[in-house]
Amino acid sequence: MTDMTAVVFDMDGTLTDTEHIWDVVRRQLAASEGLSWPEEATTAMMGMSTQQWSTYLSEVVGLSGTPQEAAERTIDGMQVAYRSGIELLPGAREAVRRMAGHWPLGLASSSPRVLIDAALEFMGVSDLFVATLSTEELGGAGKPAPDVYLEVCRRLGVDAGRALAVEDAPNGILAAHAAGMAVVAIPPHFHPPSPDILALADVVIDSLDDLTVDLVADLLGGR
Repeated sequence: MTDMTAVVFDMDGTLTDTEHIWDVVRRQLAASEGLSWPEEATTAMMGMSTQQWSTYLSEVVGLSGTPQEAAERTIDGMQVAYRSGIELLPGAREAVRRMAGHWPLGLASSSPRVLIDAALEFMGVSDLFVATLSTEELGGAGKPAPDVYLEVCRRLGVDAGRALAVEDAPNGILAAHAAGMAVVAIPPHFHPPSPDILALADVVIDSLDDLTVDLVADLLGGR
């Protein structure tokens, strides 16, 4: 087991203020077919892999066509939104650069590869990440399963127990915790985690500006 440490970021809702855009796009697809939006649908799909949420849209929400078609329509809508500009969370670029100066970086996201690449290019930080992974590329479970975090850590050459995750959403916090990582939670304005979920994080901070080198070093140093 290596003594090396690393920092792994989530993307939607952590670095990019895009979680709510997913919801808007999906709701518009449902509304275009006259479908009502299930009360639990928004939070249920946060963190799911593409295969999972597209199946959910088909089987639970009731979108017409196959899950693959639901995925294509949703991702097309997200790409349209991205072309209008991607809003970043305050301090996102600075936090990534700050962490990259001290630790190898990974990205564990439920966004498809095309959106991950577009967002990191827009931020100008693509070259700072050693490993980036979409849950859709695993072909299995998305968050809250720990798979995506475990695989990113494997690609970084770091034991998950020696790595730290930066997360915002309930399923992401659950995934990183299940992987055995230290977890820094930054509760979002859009569907923030419940207190019992936040209790799983090692530290809860208000913004990426509070993700300091000293904080991360202290958390990783205790592992």
